[in-house]
Amino acid sequence: MASEPSTKDRKQAVYNVPVEIAVVLGKANLRVNQLLKLGRGAVVELERKTSEPVEIFANDILVARGEVVITEGDKIGVTLTELVKSYNQFR
Repeated sequence: MASEPSTKDRKQAVYNVPVEIAVVLGKANLRVNQLLKLGRGAVVELERKTSEPVEIFANDILVARGEVVITEGDKIGVTLTELVKSYNQFR
C-alpha cells in the first residue's frame, strides 16, 4: 500500500502549479460600428484615469492593485500597492 505524501510534498506540488497573471489597464465600451472603424494608430480611451491603480488578476481572480512602471530594458511592470482582502485570506 502506498504511503500518503508528506505535507512538504503536498505543499511543493501546489507551489509548482502555474498561475496566469493578467494586469487590466482599463475597459472601454464601443458599439460595433465604432469597433469596425478602428485602424492602425487609433486610440481607444479607457474608463480608468492615469492616476488610478490597475487591477491584477491571478487565474481570473482579482488579487491586487498596483501602479504601472517601466523596468530596465524598457519593459512594462507593475508595482503592487494593495492586496485585495479576499486574496489575503489564502495567505
